[in-house]
Amino acid sequence: MPFEDLGFAHIDHHRHIRRGFPEVIYCPGKTIEQIIKIFENLAEKGNNVLATRAEEDVFGALAKTRKFPNARYEKLARAIVLKQKKVPSSKSVIPIVTAGTADLPVAEEAKITAGIMGQRTELICDVGVAGLHRLLGHLERLQDANVIIVVAGMEGALASVVGGLVSCPVIAVPTSVGYGASFEGLSALLTMLNSCAAGVTVVNIDNGFSAGVTASLINKKVEADR
Repeated sequence: MPFEDLGFAHIDHHRHIRRGFPEVIYCPGKTIEQIIKIFENLAEKGNNVLATRAEEDVFGALAKTRKFPNARYEKLARAIVLKQKKVPSSKSVIPIVTAGTADLPVAEEAKITAGIMGQRTELICDVGVAGLHRLLGHLERLQDANVIIVVAGMEGALASVVGGLVSCPVIAVPTSVGYGASFEGLSALLTMLNSCAAGVTVVNIDNGFSAGVTASLINKKVEADR
């Protein structure tokens, strides 16, 4: 959970920044005025800021303040990104694998999150179990990775498939994509939690942000230990 929501950013601030986290705002449940005020308070520290699940009108209101000309809106991910500090880029690439095109918004949220934490990423899209031959064409790149994010809806089987092919951690993200019996992502969540492939770890439904943070922390640690 973003530290600004917990009310103790001042306590953990220095450790938070040392780890390469951006300042983060979760926008749903807040008014536009509240979001802008929080954004201004976080940005004035000179740190990078990420606002997740932000609608376009929130960015429009922020742009009207003319205080953050470098802020940009990532429409597919519904994220506002402000980069003020340079973060060293990772040497290795984190693959972000999607089962289908409909999973892209969640995958983009993971990509944007990892990117603001200095991680290089690569989207590998539309390689779900219905077209498994497409996944096999990317196998060499997947096996070279330190950590992989897999985003899938429907029955969520892709995470288990990838987990059985690689020897690195797989961060599985169930999405709310699918017909009625998928229960808005619950089916994919349960499939991923019950995966028999060792090394598969699951985040919440549609939680690309958490997947991006977790994969970034793993990749940073691996690279630091080499």
